[in-house]
Amino acid sequence: MAPLYSNSVAKIFPTRKDVAIFSDFDGTIFMQDTGHILFDRHGCGTEHRQRLDEQIHTGERSFRDVSEEMWGSLNVPFDESMKAMKEHLVIDPDFADFHDFCIREGVAFNVISAGLEPVLRGVLNEFLGHHASKRIDIISNAAEISADGSEWKPIWRHDSQLGHDKSLSVKECRAHLRKQLPGNRNPLIIFVGDGVSDLPAAREADVLFARTGLRLEEYCKEHNIEYIPFDSFADIEREVLRILDSGDLERYKKPHNRTPQPSSLGKQKFFGSAIDTRKSRRTEKGHMSPISARFNKGITIAQ
Repeated sequence: MAPLYSNSVAKIFPTRKDVAIFSDFDGTIFMQDTGHILFDRHGCGTEHRQRLDEQIHTGERSFRDVSEEMWGSLNVPFDESMKAMKEHLVIDPDFADFHDFCIREGVAFNVISAGLEPVLRGVLNEFLGHHASKRIDIISNAAEISADGSEWKPIWRHDSQLGHDKSLSVKECRAHLRKQLPGNRNPLIIFVGDGVSDLPAAREADVLFARTGLRLEEYCKEHNIEYIPFDSFADIEREVLRILDSGDLERYKKPHNRTPQPSSLGKQKFFGSAIDTRKSRRTEKGHMSPISARFNKGITIAQ
């Protein structure tokens, strides 16, 4: 079988290299899990899929091992699988507008997922159209899918128990962008997610958005991890715009990702203490925005 899709990603040319956004797919951009829709209707079935999920949660089997069994259980042509997606998936109502915002601002928007690229690309084509879809970079696993749909085989991005090490992918992107920035500066990394499986990538981010009421937010609260809650991508757009308009991305970065600055920059000595003389960035009503106030000391993600 020849790969239906390879791991080559969409060709995007954002004008900004100093910030990049990564987003989970299932449960974040879309309310449902794409794999579950396929497995439950065209594969192992709901009950067996739930038993397999439990094996992952208990540590009995690795994510990669279980996922290979789930994808291998499918018997559906690719085009038919997309019909199921169109029928059962619900997209965040504000995602398309948010993606348009990223294009206008010249910010790279990347989907990062443990799923299969052909499925994710096909879904984006269905819901956004091919023109908008091709502007989204997908960082995930490739796949071999037979023409009659009787064989589905993941081609894993990394040789690990996860199949795709999202944290490594984010690190690779940061390193790639850093080479393109003056002074070898780190770009600002923003991550959007919904579940605990997003944590490896979330830990690499400077700014973390967690969907309200889901497991990632619960985990952040339990472990005192800084995050920004969101109900829709309209909330994310509003906060990202504040960050971009601040003109000072360094303040939102984790301390170890910030560019070293001379100790005297923007500060003056006063009775032996360094006092910041730079003006606070305020909203149109003259008050510090909630996001700016929250990030005065930067995001801290527990390791």
